[in-house]
Amino acid sequence: MVARFFRRIPVWLWLLAIVVASADFRLLLAGGVAAPFIMVDEVIWAELGRGFADKGEPLVRGVAEPGYSVVYPLVISPAYALFDNLPRAYAAVKLINSVVMSLAAVPAYFLARRVVGQGPALLAALLAIAVPSLAYTGTVMTENVFYPLFLVVALVLVLLLERPTLVRVLLLAGLVALALETRIQAVAIVPAALLAPLVLALFQRRGVRETFSRYRALYGVFVALGLLALVLQLVTGRSTQDLLGAYAPVGSASYGLGNALHYLAWHVEELALYVLVVPFAAAIVLLARARSLAPPLQAFLAALVSFTVCFVPIVAVFASRFSDRIEERNLFYLAPLLVIALLAWVELGAPRPRVLAPVAAGASALLVLLIPFDRFLTTSAISDTLMLLPWWSLQDHVGSGWVRPAALALALALAAAFLFVPRRYTVALPLLVFALWVLAVKPIWWGTHGFEHFARGSLFQGIRTVKTDWIDRTLPSGAEAAFIWTGRTDRLTVSENEFFNRDVGPVYYVASPTPGGLPETRIHIDRVTGAVTLPGHRPVLSRYVIADSSFEPDGKALARDNGWGITLWRVNPPLISAVRIDGLFPNDTWSGKNVTWIRRRCTPGLLLVSVSSDPSLFVAPQTIVAHTNGGKSTQVRLPPNGQAVLKVPLAPAPATGRCRVDFTVTPTAVPARVSPESTDRRELGAHFNRFLYQPGAGR
Repeated sequence: MVARFFRRIPVWLWLLAIVVASADFRLLLAGGVAAPFIMVDEVIWAELGRGFADKGEPLVRGVAEPGYSVVYPLVISPAYALFDNLPRAYAAVKLINSVVMSLAAVPAYFLARRVVGQGPALLAALLAIAVPSLAYTGTVMTENVFYPLFLVVALVLVLLLERPTLVRVLLLAGLVALALETRIQAVAIVPAALLAPLVLALFQRRGVRETFSRYRALYGVFVALGLLALVLQLVTGRSTQDLLGAYAPVGSASYGLGNALHYLAWHVEELALYVLVVPFAAAIVLLARARSLAPPLQAFLAALVSFTVCFVPIVAVFASRFSDRIEERNLFYLAPLLVIALLAWVELGAPRPRVLAPVAAGASALLVLLIPFDRFLTTSAISDTLMLLPWWSLQDHVGSGWVRPAALALALALAAAFLFVPRRYTVALPLLVFALWVLAVKPIWWGTHGFEHFARGSLFQGIRTVKTDWIDRTLPSGAEAAFIWTGRTDRLTVSENEFFNRDVGPVYYVASPTPGGLPETRIHIDRVTGAVTLPGHRPVLSRYVIADSSFEPDGKALARDNGWGITLWRVNPPLISAVRIDGLFPNDTWSGKNVTWIRRRCTPGLLLVSVSSDPSLFVAPQTIVAHTNGGKSTQVRLPPNGQAVLKVPLAPAPATGRCRVDFTVTPTAVPARVSPESTDRRELGAHFNRFLYQPGAGR
């Protein structure tokens, strides 16, 4: 009775239930992600979304940036159009992500339906929204749109392989263009689409001439579009590398063959881990028997092979040169295809050829064992290689020496399940994959190295006020504040504040820009007058500025993030720096033996200086002495593992109206002399974390 009731439920209702349940669950999880942490990607996509919402064009920090893909920013732009409050817009973006990414269940179902029955196809839909990478619904990243879109592309390619009509070719071409405007990595779809008919011809023993004749519309349309793109580049005077947009440097970079091959192997190995061995082994068995399979399954396998052969090398070569990590983030799209291959294998009766099946299972398990866990269990895995996070959590509990044996045990257990589970119960294998993916949710979301923890850490590194939109709350309507980046604080003080505050305007830097290559302008500070100028000796005319405590303008503080000393100022243009600090290393809070603080236009008051040490360099307390221009001195004892605050009374020199404080730190240390592993030969004193001038205090 129960089975009959469930069979009467229409497919569309099942799919709707899967999508809604997934979206609700993902939104619940995404609510725990306090702030963006994949930098600077999340800032870029949020800025582009705001640009479309506010101005109808792709803008980053108010500058047109046509080199980036536009589909995802357009999808999330309604959140920024509906909410002026950026924390609320951020929550709305995560809602959009949860719905859009969960829609992957729909194309996954119809793709699976080409090769399996209705029940297994619904299981494929469920597995498609259970992949660990749906964690990206908590981030402002293009994966949220590209994942379901890729599955639609895969479905259309399989349909085209089955029956290559012009309508299907044009539909595929349109989807490829859409995919390219979502992620430039979609360029791998083009060779995959051209390779797939040849792979299918191999399965079906069809000649090359017959294959090209059968798929002439596909090759004709794609070649014509490729030539058209090249002609347009030449006519407009741009190079072919410009087709890659913001990724243009990828086309001109040099790549080492040996390193690329290593990364190729590592990406294949991690893909086997991601899908948990069993789907990998099933796909190998099916491919070995491809010539004896039904045409729809042959078409599906041809698409699977083509996508894998084209995506994995492109992603691996890119990683070998630009990221030095396993870019699972660019490959998890293949997981539903491998899972569908497993379901097809089960529906065929789980064939286990005497020699081939053990070889397939053993090879798939061996791939997991070969992963260099010690190399890739790093912070880069948090954003790019999610399936390594459970192993990192395991390492925290049992030590690094047990990770590889544990991986071997799991891989062998999965291989044994593939080989020995009775045929009537092999439907348990995809359910096993589902269960293990569900178990991975905990370390990926809530583990020590998970999304929630890392997001909170990123927010703490950038903003320490209760309200993340503290700048917008303080500025008058229509006002804008320039951000002065000195390099003394974490770069996230810029990224997080501009992510949550609409009124953060242009970013100016003193010595070097923030990492990420976003639009920024260098400023010059005159050492004598304190005048702040842009290139061409143009004055800075901003009425409001934001800066850390090492840059103090002549103005009035309106609000302050006390944790970092980031202050919002109202100034009288042109901008003048009232404070000069000498003795700190560039883009660092470390001092040498001596530090000098000078305040122009000074009035009597108090200077509070937050300092800290480093127990890896110092085992005994340090002494910091502050001498003022009035001849008075103040000192503090600084413990190696703690921090202290110097309170220095200030009195301006009558002749200049300036206050000067000279700090002396003893003892100092050279890291290279303390630790043989260090190459840092600077003479380091202490961290001068924050300077706070309080006029009128202490009187």
